[in-house]
Amino acid sequence: MRDFYGDPLRLELLSQLSGFRQAGGQAVSPHGAGLFTYCTVNRERFRQLRLDHPVLAVVLSGSKEIWQGDRQERLTTGAVFVLPAGVDLDIVNDPDGRSGVYEAMILEITPDRLPDDLPAVGRRQGAGHTVPLSAALIEALRHAATEVACGAGSGHVRQARMTELLALLAEEPAAAPLFALPLEERLRRMFRARPDRDWRCAEVARSLGLSDATLRRKLRGQGAGFSDLLRTERMGVARDLLEGGMASGAVALSVGYASRAHFARSYRAVHGCNPSGG
Repeated sequence: MRDFYGDPLRLELLSQLSGFRQAGGQAVSPHGAGLFTYCTVNRERFRQLRLDHPVLAVVLSGSKEIWQGDRQERLTTGAVFVLPAGVDLDIVNDPDGRSGVYEAMILEITPDRLPDDLPAVGRRQGAGHTVPLSAALIEALRHAATEVACGAGSGHVRQARMTELLALLAEEPAAAPLFALPLEERLRRMFRARPDRDWRCAEVARSLGLSDATLRRKLRGQGAGFSDLLRTERMGVARDLLEGGMASGAVALSVGYASRAHFARSYRAVHGCNPSGG
């Protein structure tokens, strides 16, 4: 096991993130939306831990042992790692022998943090959880964490920093779980990107490696329907175009409706009012 004191990149990472260390003995110290530091002075084990969202995290002090199925991995101070959502994990947190503290900075990667222009499928997931360090990743982590912690700053700047960070991780196999969008969100993004396309369930299912029946069953399990999702996303795009000043006839064509009457009925069903425009 390599000592982090002999690794200049780990030392630099810990220096850049020193502001996120805890000053007191709280177990959880929030810094911003989905960003927090976790600390313990006791060796602890969590069995069958299942996360709601994937996380990108850094061991700030101590070490961490991760069991996923029969695979085990041990991470030491200064390691950057990714944990998947919806998977049973066994976790052991060990305090540092010098300080007596285990500490980690954790950033939840919710779907809204993933830019639409980053591909969400097709990534090869690696066997481990550790992300290789680089000077660029250290800088991107610091910038993203700082912007999330600021909170009151510009949302555009915050999203730009997250995009920079995720772009660096996009081709890293260990980071693949960060981009594993729920099925419903995948479809929403597809529909938003091409609202004028004649989307068919069977065609979409094939592109996802599913049968038509399986896709519909999975969506029902999430309380959604293919046609309803498509209409909702189309009408969301339509509202944005109308608010931008586009005439309603042009908007109807832009979101895949040849009939203005059919478009108006769909718009009313989603938004409760008629589409306005020239």
